[in-house]
Amino acid sequence: MAAGGALGGLARWGLTAILPTGGAGVPWATLAANATGSLLLGALMVVLADSPAHRGYARPFLGVGLLGGFTTFSTYAVEGWALLDDDRLLLAGGYLAGTVAVCLACTWAGMLAARAVTGRARR
Repeated sequence: MAAGGALGGLARWGLTAILPTGGAGVPWATLAANATGSLLLGALMVVLADSPAHRGYARPFLGVGLLGGFTTFSTYAVEGWALLDDDRLLLAGGYLAGTVAVCLACTWAGMLAARAVTGRARR
């Protein structure tokens, strides 16, 4: 699990190097990490749900470790607070509510995509 977290954290660091937040704008790297991680986590849980692999280390390594290290809801909260602290209320509200909506939609999309690929019907 720790190795997965380290790899996920490095991947997120790389993403922040590619998509830096300029000034007091939208923290795009954090939003991208959380949305992508939510999509992948939704797909992963469908794939592993009935798989014998879930009895091993796949779920903790990939889900908790890798994707848990890649996503960053603590940074999302800090960045939202920073926007509020800068009196950017509309941007902060949009970022905080929008991130939750986008991540829920991405989780759902990941689940649907994995079900389509694996041929598993919804339970």
